[in-house]
Amino acid sequence: MLDADFFRRWMTVTTASVDREADRLTALDSPIGDADHGSNLRRGFTAVSTVLEKEAPETPGAVLVLAGRQLISTVGGASGPLYGTLLRRTGKALGDAAEVDEARFAEALRAGVDAVMQLGGAAPGDKTMIDALVPAVDALSHGFGAARVAAEQGAEATTPLQARKGRASYLGERSIGHQDPGATSAALLIAALTDADSDTHTDKE
Repeated sequence: MLDADFFRRWMTVTTASVDREADRLTALDSPIGDADHGSNLRRGFTAVSTVLEKEAPETPGAVLVLAGRQLISTVGGASGPLYGTLLRRTGKALGDAAEVDEARFAEALRAGVDAVMQLGGAAPGDKTMIDALVPAVDALSHGFGAARVAAEQGAEATTPLQARKGRASYLGERSIGHQDPGATSAALLIAALTDADSDTHTDKE
């Protein structure tokens, strides 16, 4: 079962991963975006970790709702609303339960991904974060490791695509040949689940 501590760890691991990969995310964003994806997410997730330490929500849903709200208020551009919506909607779908199983989490995360698709108007194949998130959710029933692989493969598969949404879409065919930064950061978020889960098992040993 997954409790509030697990979801706090998920956000903490994500913060560390985004901080470590921020320069790479910005480099990916440079040719097809505003060259600020890494710095924006670093600022946003650092704020998330800070507020979670200060307020210490007691349920999985409350952790993710607070994290999402913090991202929306802290991160500029499209990333804040999209990632904030993902986490808030997932948190709301989890409700007030003190613990949730992985199946319940998978359902909630799918609701979060659906909300992002609705907000941004993107679908799989549009060269956005959705290209990593949808395969990850589809694979989540096979475990966090399977979701991580699916997300990373989804992000890599954006390279030959032409962007149809977001700033990169303005470039038309010039967006082809670049891995999407949003899909790449989404893969980091999903990958952090496996590290948070391994920390959970370590704590219990």
